[in-house]
Amino acid sequence: MLTLHVIQAEYGDCLILEYGTQSNPKYVLIDGGPPGTYEAHLRAGLEKISQGGGRLDLAIASHVDDDHIVGLLRLMEELRRQRANGVAETVEIDSLWHNSFSQTIGTDNDIETRLKALHANTRSFADVMTLTNAAVRGIGEGSQLRSAALALGIPINSDLISVDEAQRPIRSADGLRLYIVGPTKKNLEELKTEWLAWLHKHETSRLTTKETAATADEGVPNLSSIMVLAEDEATGKRLLLTSDGRGDHLSDGLKQAHLLSREGTLHVDVLKVPHHGSDRNVTKEFFKTVTADKYVISANGKYGNPDLDTLVWIVEAAREQGRTIEIFATNQTQSTRQLVEKYDPKVYGYSLVQMDEESDSMPLEVAA
Repeated sequence: MLTLHVIQAEYGDCLILEYGTQSNPKYVLIDGGPPGTYEAHLRAGLEKISQGGGRLDLAIASHVDDDHIVGLLRLMEELRRQRANGVAETVEIDSLWHNSFSQTIGTDNDIETRLKALHANTRSFADVMTLTNAAVRGIGEGSQLRSAALALGIPINSDLISVDEAQRPIRSADGLRLYIVGPTKKNLEELKTEWLAWLHKHETSRLTTKETAATADEGVPNLSSIMVLAEDEATGKRLLLTSDGRGDHLSDGLKQAHLLSREGTLHVDVLKVPHHGSDRNVTKEFFKTVTADKYVISANGKYGNPDLDTLVWIVEAAREQGRTIEIFATNQTQSTRQLVEKYDPKVYGYSLVQMDEESDSMPLEVAA
Protein backbone atom coordinates (compact mmCIF):
# COMPACT_ATOMS: atom_id res chain seq x y z
CA MET A 1 0.00 0.00 0.00
CA LEU A 2 1.25 3.47 -0.89
CA THR A 3 -0.94 6.57 -0.81
CA LEU A 4 0.00 10.24 -0.95
CA HIS A 5 -2.30 12.55 1.01
CA VAL A 6 -1.90 16.09 -0.33
CA ILE A 7 -2.88 18.47 2.48
CA GLN A 8 -4.43 21.81 1.54
CA ALA A 9 -1.46 24.12 2.13
CA GLU A 10 -2.51 27.03 -0.12
CA TYR A 11 0.81 28.41 -1.40
CA GLY A 12 3.00 25.92 0.49
CA ASP A 13 3.66 22.19 0.78
CA CYS A 14 2.28 19.66 3.25
CA LEU A 15 2.12 15.95 2.44
CA ILE A 16 1.43 12.72 4.32
CA LEU A 17 2.76 9.47 2.88
CA GLU A 18 0.81 6.37 3.97
CA TYR A 19 2.32 2.94 3.47
CA GLY A 20 2.48 -0.52 5.05
CA THR A 21 -0.73 -2.56 5.14
CA GLN A 22 -4.40 -1.78 5.67
CA SER A 23 -4.26 -3.42 9.10
CA ASN A 24 -0.96 -1.76 10.08
CA PRO A 25 -0.53 1.54 8.21
CA LYS A 26 2.62 3.65 8.59
CA TYR A 27 3.01 7.38 7.99
CA VAL A 28 5.60 9.95 6.95
CA LEU A 29 4.88 13.70 7.16
CA ILE A 30 6.68 15.88 4.64
CA ASP A 31 6.54 19.60 5.51
CA GLY A 32 3.79 21.41 7.35
CA GLY A 33 2.75 24.27 5.09
CA PRO A 34 2.60 28.02 5.83
CA PRO A 35 0.83 29.82 8.72
CA GLY A 36 -2.73 28.56 9.14
CA THR A 37 -2.22 25.16 7.50
CA TYR A 38 -1.74 23.25 10.74
CA GLU A 39 -4.83 24.62 12.45
CA ALA A 40 -7.10 24.53 9.39
CA HIS A 41 -6.11 21.26 7.73
CA LEU A 42 -3.12 19.30 9.04
CA ARG A 43 -4.14 18.79 12.66
CA ALA A 44 -7.32 16.93 11.62
CA GLY A 45 -5.30 14.46 9.55
CA LEU A 46 -2.81 13.84 12.34
CA GLU A 47 -5.57 13.32 14.90
CA LYS A 48 -7.16 10.75 12.59
CA ILE A 49 -3.84 8.89 12.40
CA SER A 50 -3.48 8.93 16.18
CA GLN A 51 -7.07 7.86 16.80
CA GLY A 52 -6.45 4.88 14.53
CA GLY A 53 -3.52 3.81 16.69
CA GLY A 54 -0.91 5.19 14.30
CA ARG A 55 2.02 7.52 14.66
CA LEU A 56 4.45 9.39 12.43
CA ASP A 57 7.37 7.11 11.78
CA LEU A 58 9.17 10.08 10.27
CA ALA A 59 8.68 13.81 9.79
CA ILE A 60 10.71 15.60 7.12
CA ALA A 61 11.37 19.34 7.00
CA SER A 62 12.48 19.65 3.39
CA HIS A 63 13.94 23.13 3.96
CA VAL A 64 13.37 26.23 6.08
CA ASP A 65 11.10 28.39 3.90
CA ASP A 66 8.10 29.35 6.03
CA ASP A 67 5.59 27.96 3.51
CA HIS A 68 7.00 24.53 4.36
CA ILE A 69 8.16 24.70 7.96
CA VAL A 70 5.62 26.77 9.93
CA GLY A 71 3.08 23.93 10.20
CA LEU A 72 5.78 21.68 11.65
CA LEU A 73 6.63 24.36 14.21
CA ARG A 74 2.96 24.66 15.19
CA LEU A 75 2.78 20.89 15.65
CA MET A 76 5.89 20.84 17.85
CA GLU A 77 4.61 23.76 19.91
CA GLU A 78 1.29 22.01 20.46
CA LEU A 79 2.99 18.76 21.46
CA ARG A 80 5.12 20.62 24.01
CA ARG A 81 2.05 22.29 25.54
CA GLN A 82 0.17 18.99 25.66
CA ARG A 83 3.06 17.21 27.31
CA ALA A 84 3.51 20.00 29.85
CA ASN A 85 -0.19 19.84 30.72
CA GLY A 86 -0.29 16.06 30.88
CA VAL A 87 -2.90 15.66 28.14
CA ALA A 88 -2.99 13.30 25.17
CA GLU A 89 -0.67 14.42 22.39
CA THR A 90 -1.98 15.01 18.88
CA VAL A 91 0.39 12.44 17.38
CA GLU A 92 3.65 10.73 18.28
CA ILE A 93 6.74 11.30 16.12
CA ASP A 94 9.52 8.73 15.94
CA SER A 95 12.17 10.82 14.14
CA LEU A 96 12.83 14.03 12.24
CA TRP A 97 14.91 14.79 9.16
CA HIS A 98 16.01 18.39 8.98
CA ASN A 99 19.10 19.88 7.37
CA SER A 100 20.01 23.03 9.27
CA PHE A 101 21.36 26.08 7.47
CA SER A 102 24.78 25.40 8.98
CA GLN A 103 24.71 21.80 7.68
CA THR A 104 23.97 22.89 4.12
CA ILE A 105 25.30 26.18 2.75
CA GLY A 106 26.45 27.66 6.06
CA THR A 107 29.42 25.32 6.45
CA ASP A 108 32.87 26.92 6.89
CA ASN A 109 31.69 30.45 6.09
CA ASP A 110 30.02 33.50 7.63
CA ILE A 111 26.96 33.62 5.33
CA GLU A 112 24.48 33.52 8.20
CA THR A 113 26.21 36.36 10.11
CA ARG A 114 26.52 38.51 6.98
CA LEU A 115 22.92 37.88 5.97
CA LYS A 116 21.62 38.98 9.37
CA ALA A 117 23.85 42.08 9.26
CA LEU A 118 22.57 43.00 5.79
CA HIS A 119 19.02 42.52 6.97
CA ALA A 120 19.59 44.83 9.97
CA ASN A 121 21.37 47.48 7.88
CA THR A 122 18.62 47.75 5.28
CA ARG A 123 15.63 48.17 7.56
CA SER A 124 14.94 51.62 6.13
CA PHE A 125 14.53 50.11 2.65
CA ALA A 126 11.46 47.92 2.62
CA ASP A 127 12.23 46.35 -0.76
CA VAL A 128 15.69 45.17 0.22
CA MET A 129 14.60 44.09 3.69
CA THR A 130 11.91 41.89 2.10
CA LEU A 131 14.62 40.06 0.19
CA THR A 132 16.52 39.08 3.32
CA ASN A 133 13.60 38.78 5.74
CA ALA A 134 12.37 35.38 4.56
CA ALA A 135 15.86 33.88 4.68
CA VAL A 136 16.65 35.28 8.14
CA ARG A 137 13.27 34.17 9.47
CA GLY A 138 13.73 30.72 7.94
CA ILE A 139 17.10 30.23 9.63
CA GLY A 140 15.51 31.13 12.96
CA GLU A 141 12.54 28.85 12.39
CA GLY A 142 14.87 25.99 11.53
CA SER A 143 16.66 26.47 14.84
CA GLN A 144 13.31 26.58 16.66
CA LEU A 145 12.23 23.32 15.02
CA ARG A 146 15.43 21.57 16.03
CA SER A 147 15.18 22.86 19.62
CA ALA A 148 11.54 21.82 19.92
CA ALA A 149 12.27 18.32 18.61
CA LEU A 150 15.16 17.91 21.05
CA ALA A 151 12.95 19.07 23.92
CA LEU A 152 10.39 16.42 22.93
CA GLY A 153 13.06 13.73 22.70
CA ILE A 154 12.55 13.24 18.96
CA PRO A 155 15.75 11.95 17.31
CA ILE A 156 17.13 14.24 14.58
CA ASN A 157 19.66 13.38 11.90
CA SER A 158 23.13 14.37 13.06
CA ASP A 159 24.62 14.07 9.58
CA LEU A 160 23.59 15.95 6.48
CA ILE A 161 20.73 14.31 4.59
CA SER A 162 22.18 14.26 1.07
CA VAL A 163 22.70 11.97 -1.89
CA ASP A 164 26.39 11.69 -1.00
CA GLU A 165 25.79 10.58 2.59
CA ALA A 166 22.76 8.37 2.00
CA GLN A 167 22.71 4.60 1.86
CA ARG A 168 20.85 3.24 -1.14
CA PRO A 169 18.05 3.24 -0.14
CA ILE A 170 18.44 5.37 2.99
CA ARG A 171 15.40 3.75 4.59
CA SER A 172 13.71 0.44 3.85
CA ALA A 173 11.00 -0.88 6.15
CA ASP A 174 7.39 -2.07 6.07
CA GLY A 175 7.41 -2.35 2.30
CA LEU A 176 8.65 1.19 1.62
CA ARG A 177 11.99 2.27 0.20
CA LEU A 178 13.12 5.88 0.46
CA TYR A 179 15.91 7.18 -1.76
CA ILE A 180 17.50 10.60 -1.27
CA VAL A 181 17.75 12.38 -4.63
CA GLY A 182 18.70 15.84 -3.39
CA PRO A 183 20.64 17.74 -2.40
CA THR A 184 24.09 16.67 -3.55
CA LYS A 185 27.23 18.20 -2.08
CA LYS A 186 28.00 19.62 -5.53
CA ASN A 187 24.62 21.39 -5.57
CA LEU A 188 25.26 22.79 -2.10
CA GLU A 189 28.64 24.15 -3.16
CA GLU A 190 26.98 25.85 -6.14
CA LEU A 191 24.32 27.38 -3.89
CA LYS A 192 26.99 28.52 -1.45
CA THR A 193 28.78 30.34 -4.29
CA GLU A 194 25.50 31.99 -5.35
CA TRP A 195 24.84 33.17 -1.79
CA LEU A 196 28.33 34.61 -1.40
CA ALA A 197 28.02 36.47 -4.71
CA TRP A 198 24.57 37.79 -3.79
CA LEU A 199 25.75 38.99 -0.39
CA HIS A 200 28.82 40.70 -1.86
CA LYS A 201 26.68 42.51 -4.42
CA HIS A 202 24.23 43.87 -1.88
CA GLU A 203 26.78 44.60 0.84
CA THR A 204 28.74 46.79 -1.56
CA SER A 205 25.74 48.50 -3.20
CA ARG A 206 25.13 52.13 -2.33
CA LEU A 207 21.47 51.85 -1.43
CA THR A 208 20.86 55.47 -0.51
CA THR A 209 17.28 55.96 -1.65
CA LYS A 210 14.11 53.95 -1.82
CA GLU A 211 14.33 54.09 -5.62
CA THR A 212 17.78 52.51 -5.77
CA ALA A 213 16.76 49.95 -3.17
CA ALA A 214 13.90 48.89 -5.41
CA THR A 215 16.37 47.96 -8.17
CA ALA A 216 17.78 45.08 -6.09
CA ASP A 217 17.46 41.50 -7.35
CA GLU A 218 14.05 39.87 -7.23
CA GLY A 219 15.13 37.49 -4.50
CA VAL A 220 17.92 35.82 -2.62
CA PRO A 221 19.21 32.45 -3.87
CA ASN A 222 16.88 29.60 -2.93
CA LEU A 223 17.74 27.24 -0.09
CA SER A 224 18.46 23.56 -0.65
CA SER A 225 15.63 21.05 -0.39
CA ILE A 226 15.62 17.45 0.76
CA MET A 227 14.15 15.56 -2.22
CA VAL A 228 12.95 11.97 -1.91
CA LEU A 229 11.89 9.15 -4.19
CA ALA A 230 9.52 6.73 -2.45
CA GLU A 231 8.98 3.21 -3.79
CA ASP A 232 6.50 0.50 -2.87
CA GLU A 233 8.62 -2.62 -2.48
CA ALA A 234 5.94 -5.08 -3.60
CA THR A 235 4.77 -3.33 -6.78
CA GLY A 236 7.68 -1.08 -7.72
CA LYS A 237 5.29 1.90 -7.87
CA ARG A 238 7.13 5.16 -7.23
CA LEU A 239 6.51 8.78 -6.38
CA LEU A 240 8.95 11.68 -6.47
CA LEU A 241 8.76 14.40 -3.83
CA THR A 242 10.70 17.46 -4.99
CA SER A 243 9.88 20.24 -2.51
CA ASP A 244 11.31 23.51 -3.94
CA GLY A 245 14.23 21.82 -5.66
CA ARG A 246 15.63 23.00 -8.96
CA GLY A 247 15.15 20.74 -11.95
CA ASP A 248 18.85 20.66 -12.78
CA HIS A 249 19.73 19.80 -9.17
CA LEU A 250 17.13 17.03 -9.18
CA SER A 251 18.55 15.62 -12.41
CA ASP A 252 22.03 15.67 -10.85
CA GLY A 253 20.77 13.87 -7.75
CA LEU A 254 18.89 11.20 -9.71
CA LYS A 255 21.97 10.52 -11.80
CA GLN A 256 24.26 10.33 -8.77
CA ALA A 257 21.80 8.01 -7.02
CA HIS A 258 21.82 5.74 -10.11
CA LEU A 259 18.06 6.05 -10.58
CA LEU A 260 18.06 7.17 -14.21
CA SER A 261 17.66 4.73 -17.09
CA ARG A 262 20.37 4.12 -19.65
CA GLU A 263 18.72 6.83 -21.73
CA GLY A 264 19.02 9.26 -18.82
CA THR A 265 15.29 9.33 -18.02
CA LEU A 266 13.04 8.45 -15.10
CA HIS A 267 9.35 7.56 -15.04
CA VAL A 268 7.37 7.66 -11.80
CA ASP A 269 3.72 7.13 -11.01
CA VAL A 270 3.38 10.45 -9.16
CA LEU A 271 5.50 13.58 -9.43
CA LYS A 272 5.10 16.45 -6.97
CA VAL A 273 5.95 19.34 -9.30
CA PRO A 274 8.91 21.37 -7.96
CA HIS A 275 8.43 24.74 -6.26
CA HIS A 276 4.65 24.95 -6.63
CA GLY A 277 4.91 24.98 -10.42
CA SER A 278 7.28 27.93 -10.73
CA ASP A 279 8.80 28.17 -14.20
CA ARG A 280 12.07 29.31 -12.61
CA ASN A 281 12.78 25.80 -11.33
CA VAL A 282 11.98 23.65 -14.36
CA THR A 283 12.04 23.53 -18.16
CA LYS A 284 10.09 21.66 -20.80
CA GLU A 285 13.12 19.42 -21.24
CA PHE A 286 12.90 18.49 -17.55
CA PHE A 287 9.35 17.17 -18.07
CA LYS A 288 10.57 15.11 -21.02
CA THR A 289 13.31 13.59 -18.89
CA VAL A 290 11.35 13.05 -15.65
CA THR A 291 7.89 11.80 -16.59
CA ALA A 292 4.85 10.72 -14.59
CA ASP A 293 1.29 9.49 -14.85
CA LYS A 294 0.10 11.93 -12.20
CA TYR A 295 1.39 15.42 -11.45
CA VAL A 296 0.67 17.18 -8.15
CA ILE A 297 0.76 20.95 -7.78
CA SER A 298 0.33 22.65 -4.41
CA ALA A 299 -0.29 26.35 -5.08
CA ASN A 300 -3.07 28.93 -4.87
CA GLY A 301 -1.82 31.58 -7.31
CA LYS A 302 0.37 33.44 -4.84
CA TYR A 303 3.62 34.61 -6.46
CA GLY A 304 2.07 33.56 -9.77
CA ASN A 305 2.33 29.86 -8.95
CA PRO A 306 1.76 27.68 -10.79
CA ASP A 307 3.08 29.46 -13.86
CA LEU A 308 1.14 28.80 -17.03
CA ASP A 309 4.37 27.94 -18.82
CA THR A 310 5.01 25.07 -16.41
CA LEU A 311 1.55 23.62 -16.95
CA VAL A 312 1.94 23.93 -20.72
CA TRP A 313 5.35 22.22 -20.62
CA ILE A 314 3.82 19.29 -18.71
CA VAL A 315 0.95 18.72 -21.16
CA GLU A 316 3.02 19.39 -24.28
CA ALA A 317 5.78 17.01 -23.19
CA ALA A 318 3.21 14.29 -22.46
CA ARG A 319 1.43 14.81 -25.77
CA GLU A 320 4.66 14.68 -27.76
CA GLN A 321 5.54 11.39 -26.03
CA GLY A 322 2.05 9.93 -26.45
CA ARG A 323 1.32 9.81 -22.71
CA THR A 324 -2.09 10.39 -21.10
CA ILE A 325 -1.69 12.17 -17.77
CA GLU A 326 -3.60 13.60 -14.82
CA ILE A 327 -2.80 16.89 -13.10
CA PHE A 328 -3.95 17.27 -9.49
CA ALA A 329 -4.13 20.84 -8.20
CA THR A 330 -4.87 21.92 -4.64
CA ASN A 331 -6.51 25.14 -5.86
CA GLN A 332 -8.02 26.66 -8.95
CA THR A 333 -5.89 29.55 -10.17
CA GLN A 334 -5.72 31.85 -13.16
CA SER A 335 -3.10 29.58 -14.70
CA THR A 336 -5.14 26.39 -14.31
CA ARG A 337 -8.13 28.12 -15.89
CA GLN A 338 -6.00 29.39 -18.77
CA LEU A 339 -4.55 25.94 -19.33
CA VAL A 340 -7.97 24.38 -19.83
CA GLU A 341 -9.15 27.30 -21.98
CA LYS A 342 -6.12 27.34 -24.29
CA TYR A 343 -5.13 23.67 -24.27
CA ASP A 344 -8.18 21.45 -24.70
CA PRO A 345 -7.79 18.44 -22.37
CA LYS A 346 -9.36 16.14 -24.98
CA VAL A 347 -6.89 17.27 -27.65
CA TYR A 348 -3.84 17.22 -25.38
CA GLY A 349 -4.72 14.02 -23.54
CA TYR A 350 -4.81 15.19 -19.95
CA SER A 351 -7.31 15.73 -17.17
CA LEU A 352 -7.19 18.38 -14.46
CA VAL A 353 -8.48 17.45 -11.02
CA GLN A 354 -8.92 20.12 -8.35
CA MET A 355 -9.13 19.46 -4.62
CA ASP A 356 -12.60 19.97 -3.18
CA GLU A 357 -12.75 23.39 -1.52
CA GLU A 358 -14.21 21.87 1.65
CA SER A 359 -11.62 19.13 1.97
CA ASP A 360 -8.55 19.11 4.18
CA SER A 361 -6.67 16.81 1.82
CA MET A 362 -6.66 14.94 -1.47
CA PRO A 363 -5.59 11.26 -1.52
CA LEU A 364 -3.67 9.81 -4.47
CA GLU A 365 -3.36 6.03 -4.45
CA VAL A 366 0.00 4.95 -5.83
CA ALA A 367 -0.11 1.25 -4.93
CA ALA A 368 -3.09 -0.68 -3.51
